[in-house]
Amino acid sequence: MLKQPEEIAEEEKELYEHHRIVVDKGQTQIRIDKFLVNRIENISRNRIQNAAKADCILCFGKPVKSNYKVKPNDEISIVLPYPVIELEILPEDIEVDVIYEDHALLVVNKSPGMVVHPGHNNYNRTLLNALLFHFSKTVQPPPFPLLVHRIDKDTSGLLVVTKEEYAQTFLARQFFDHSIERKYQALVWGDFEKNSGTVSGFIGRSAKDRRVMSVSDNEGEGKWSVTHYKVLERFGFASLIECQLETGRTHQIRAHMRHIGHPIFSDEMYGGRILHKGNSTTKFKQFIDNCFTIMPRQALHAGVLGFIHPTTNQMMHFSNELPADFTQVLEKMRRNSKNP
Repeated sequence: MLKQPEEIAEEEKELYEHHRIVVDKGQTQIRIDKFLVNRIENISRNRIQNAAKADCILCFGKPVKSNYKVKPNDEISIVLPYPVIELEILPEDIEVDVIYEDHALLVVNKSPGMVVHPGHNNYNRTLLNALLFHFSKTVQPPPFPLLVHRIDKDTSGLLVVTKEEYAQTFLARQFFDHSIERKYQALVWGDFEKNSGTVSGFIGRSAKDRRVMSVSDNEGEGKWSVTHYKVLERFGFASLIECQLETGRTHQIRAHMRHIGHPIFSDEMYGGRILHKGNSTTKFKQFIDNCFTIMPRQALHAGVLGFIHPTTNQMMHFSNELPADFTQVLEKMRRNSKNP
């Protein structure tokens, strides 16, 4: 079967590529699809034509079709999902919660602990293995699931996956433009002075630990990132918040919350599995340890996903409930708040 390229296994890589080209002054007028095939390495004319059909080829900021003839000094921008390359991935009979499915795409509710795609010593029992099996039950040969975004292994929630290249390209443009609606629920340490706020900064790999992302004011240390949040519920020592992504960087919410002193509850990598707030009594420490046992992963859930459908052009909106471990921890915290 096919798999996304090796670059995607590196978490700092996006699932799309962006090219900006200024046409030479001496360029003769030729079709833009032919021009781009000659200018971009290892790209097929079919990928270019799919990009044009999905309005992913822009000239001076306006979409153009594949028969547009380039002119000297044209400023061309093109967004493409990464191509697939040959690598065997086998279908595996793994339960997957499909929220919605049609001919072009499907939306799944990923369970915590499931890796989205093979890589980093996770070469099987991934979401892609599960979806290949799911597709094989109705279509032979099954379409290969094409990714346009991902969520971390231990984050639960909604993910859209496409079945065809045009749909993948169409959605990649929305992710690039940050027009996708994505909201997460997160349980974080501490209380907030205000009911809402925004965290921004440049996210890049930490110099101390390359597995972790850090936030900086220095443009040279990462990619620009923005998260808006609002408080949904307060427990004194912790808060349930809703986070809306304006950008979608690696570990963005996890890094942003630690950056402002509110690491996500039970997020070991970002300092969330140590006692930050509350009292230091043995009873309270035992209460927190019990919560960690129930939810031994970061308390982060992708609960809302919205996008324009690639073939109907209709706005699609999906939401789902918190998983059982998250709900159980919240209930314990509510009871503790009433009877500390």
